[in-house]
Amino acid sequence: MSLSLLLIILVIIIALVFDYTNGMHDAANSISTIVSTRVLSAKQAIIWASFFNFIAFLIFGTGVAKTIGKGMIDIQIVTPIVILAGLLGAIAWNIITWYFGLPSSSSHALIGGYAGAAIAKGGFGVIIADGWTKTLIFIVLAPVIGVILGYFLRIATTWIVYKQKPAAINKWSKILQLFSAAAYSLGHGGNDAQKTMGIIASLLFAGGLMQEFSIPLWVVLSAHAAIALGTLSGGWRIVKTMGQKITKLRPIDGFCAESASATSIFLATHMGVPVSTTHIITGAISGVGSVSRFSAVHWGVTINIVWAWILTIPASGIIAGLLYYIIKLVFQVK
Repeated sequence: MSLSLLLIILVIIIALVFDYTNGMHDAANSISTIVSTRVLSAKQAIIWASFFNFIAFLIFGTGVAKTIGKGMIDIQIVTPIVILAGLLGAIAWNIITWYFGLPSSSSHALIGGYAGAAIAKGGFGVIIADGWTKTLIFIVLAPVIGVILGYFLRIATTWIVYKQKPAAINKWSKILQLFSAAAYSLGHGGNDAQKTMGIIASLLFAGGLMQEFSIPLWVVLSAHAAIALGTLSGGWRIVKTMGQKITKLRPIDGFCAESASATSIFLATHMGVPVSTTHIITGAISGVGSVSRFSAVHWGVTINIVWAWILTIPASGIIAGLLYYIIKLVFQVK
């Protein structure tokens, strides 16, 4: 087996490790609301979310994977070393934010790391403006969509259950939240797993193992399996932040937040836009919480989370760029 092939296999493994950390890091997004509202235990919620993370490949295509793989970076300058440095930069940022309990975006860490390593190799000319434009727009738009949908869905459900007894509302809300949590986990798996698919497909193309860019089925299944296993391992530090520190949630609130988030993610995935599921669920939770009163949302926590979002792309990009130079220097590769 040649050295180049061994390197490609190593980078694929690291890509799947990133996908695993994505699931672990974003597990809180999938389970925090349904655990905090006591609809499911933490263990039950993790199994529920992992299952729908995995089967998402049966519903969604590979539009997001193609955007990541060939729509943001000039694929002609991509090498296994560029992808390796990008992945390591993203994983490093994921670990940092996980340690401090900050629900930053694994998606933006990945694209930031990928871009940082590519720029280190070929300069800013490697950036494809069109792919970045829609992604950067959704960095702002995604949480706004979550806030708006969460807010109005909560108002609508308030009118629907008007004059109903609280016990009856909770009973039906708990049942509905099982479906909304499943929908959110489908969206999470459908959008986030595709980002790793795109990276692996870029690697295969750059390594000469594919003549034309495509997403093989084994890549699809591997990415979904990795993110599902990551979700199974949980992300307990971030669960507490997402589930209780932003605002206090009831089952009906959880249903509204998850439904609003799932709707946003389904739309973005259909459009082939890599979005941050973290951004969307945080926005939705904030929107739902603000219906009762604006002060019900702990905006200080939300602001801290926003700072993590702002820093993610440049921080992971800088880390990946530095790692690219280090790898070149140590291993004397092009």
